[in-house]
Amino acid sequence: MTVSAIVLAAGGGTRMRSTRPKPLHLICGRPMVMHVIHALENVKPDRTVVVVGHGGDRVSAKVSENVPDWAHVNFVEQAQQNGTGHAALIGLTALPGDELDDTSTVIVLPGDTPLLRTETIEALVNAHESSGNAATVLTAVVESPTGYGRIVRARDGRVMKIVEQRDAVTEELAIHEINTGIFAFQRNLLGPALRRVSNKNSQDEYYLTDTLEILSGMGHRVGSVEADEAETAGVNDRWQLAVAERELRRRTNKFWLLNGVTMFDPDQTFIDVTVEIGQDVTLLPGTLLQGRTRVGDACEIGPNTRLIDTTVERGAQVQYSVCENCTVDADTIVGPFAHLHS
Repeated sequence: MTVSAIVLAAGGGTRMRSTRPKPLHLICGRPMVMHVIHALENVKPDRTVVVVGHGGDRVSAKVSENVPDWAHVNFVEQAQQNGTGHAALIGLTALPGDELDDTSTVIVLPGDTPLLRTETIEALVNAHESSGNAATVLTAVVESPTGYGRIVRARDGRVMKIVEQRDAVTEELAIHEINTGIFAFQRNLLGPALRRVSNKNSQDEYYLTDTLEILSGMGHRVGSVEADEAETAGVNDRWQLAVAERELRRRTNKFWLLNGVTMFDPDQTFIDVTVEIGQDVTLLPGTLLQGRTRVGDACEIGPNTRLIDTTVERGAQVQYSVCENCTVDADTIVGPFAHLHS
C-alpha cells in the first residue's frame, strides 16, 4: 500500500526567541524539520507535503536544498494558523488523485520532533495497515503529562478520543498516556473527518486530534502504537533544543563507536549527522566535526580541533586546529594551532 506524509511546519515558534523559523533551527548540523523528513525514510512516501507558514519561503528553500530524492517533497502554505486540523486539511490538497477512492495511508506529523526514529514510523504504518484502522495514533506514557493531550479509551481499550489539557476534566487530567501529535490515517476517511472538525474550544482552533473522536463515533476503528517519551518530545524553546541535541549526539557517537571509530571521551566529541568517518579513526577530546566533513581511514583528529566541510584523507593527523572548506592530504600532519580555509 502506498504512503503519503504531511509535515506540519507552519508554527511561529515564539518561544524560540529567534528571527529564524523554528523548523530551521539546527540539531547536529541538520535543520529540525529535516530530521522529521528523514524519519520517513523506511516508509519511502510517494509524496511528502510540508505545510509552511511563518518564514515559509525560507523553510521551503532550505528543505528543497537538503531534501533526499526519495522524499518527493512539495509545499503548501497555511497563511493563517488556525490549528493543526486546518493545517492537515491544507496539506491534503497537495496530494494527487481522488481522496474518496483512495484507501492509502497518510502520515501526519509535526515538524518539531527531531528525535523520531525511522523504525517508529515504520512500526506505526505497519500496525495501522495490518489492523485496518481508520486512524492510528502514536502515544507515549509519561510521568508528568501536564500540557499534553490525553488518550481517552473505552473499557475494551479502543481509543475513543484525545482531549487537550486545557479542555480536559479532572478524570481526564489524571491520564498519563499522551498524544505525540503523530498519526496514520486512511486517506478516504481523513478528509471527511477534518471537514467535520469544529473550532468551538478554548483556543478557537481546529484540532487534528478531534478527528479521532469523529471517526470513532462513526463506528470506525481507531488504534494506537506506543513509543518512547524521549523520542517523540517536541522542541519549543532553546532548552528543549539543547536537550534534543544532546540526545542525538549521544546516538550519533554510539553509531560511530560501533563502526570502527575510537573516542577518548564521547561526551567531549561532537559529530554532525551529515559527517562521514572511516574505520580506525581516533577522535580526541574537544573534536568538532561539522557540515559535510569527511574523515578517511586511520586518521587522528584532535584534541581541540574543529573541521567544517573539510575532507581529511587517509592517515592524516589534525591537532589543535580549525579547518574550513579544505582538503588535508593523506599522511600529513596539520597543527598544532593552524587555521586552514579555502
